[in-house]
Amino acid sequence: MSVDYYTRMEQGRVPNPSGAVLDALARALRLDGDATRHLHRLVRPQPAARHVPQSQARPQGVRPMLQRLLDDLVDMPAMVMGRRMDILAWNTAAVALFGDYADLDPAERNIARITFLDETSRELYADWDSCARENVAYLHMDAGRHPEDPRLASLIGELSMKSEDFRRWWAEHPVQDKTSGTKRFHHPVVGDLQLAYETLRPTDDPDQALITYGAEPGSPSHDALRMLLAWATEAPSPMPADDRAR
Repeated sequence: MSVDYYTRMEQGRVPNPSGAVLDALARALRLDGDATRHLHRLVRPQPAARHVPQSQARPQGVRPMLQRLLDDLVDMPAMVMGRRMDILAWNTAAVALFGDYADLDPAERNIARITFLDETSRELYADWDSCARENVAYLHMDAGRHPEDPRLASLIGELSMKSEDFRRWWAEHPVQDKTSGTKRFHHPVVGDLQLAYETLRPTDDPDQALITYGAEPGSPSHDALRMLLAWATEAPSPMPADDRAR
């Protein structure tokens, strides 16, 4: 690939670069798998993303099977995340760990928004910078999948205006999917926790994901999580039946 060709491609003057060219560029830039897929989506977006008005999109509701799985998970915090990192549903254990999302206006039930605009999140996440950067990277990926989503654009604009951290990290253009890993928490009730998280997506609906958190059996975090869930059993139900999106 010549320098002239690369320059014209950056300027948008290469109408339809091949997949092989994009893969070669990704290798030259040392992009990982998530960033490479993001590059392909940006350069060669799907026709549906360009031609289907977002105003005609149906409101996102929780898939019934994901809701059933969520209801059955009584021993580990779990939630269902939708487009734009919106929080669609959660269980009692998630209330114990993160707080009750039912106390928020539905428009404010968003992981990225809470992370950057709710000061208590900086106290809860022991590695707040890392968690916040991951959220920025995921929103970049979501923007690649839904480039004409006005609600996503509004969320990014709000976070850019209200959070210097978000504005600075967004300008770095990170791209990363939400898959699995470990997060450390400092909880006001039980203290320090180290929990592994796993993201499970239906193959036919990647815009919804069930995210679960669990501790290594026999570890101090496992004991602390059991104490936290025992404490949470005295709390009221996190989501009234008529408040659940179906």
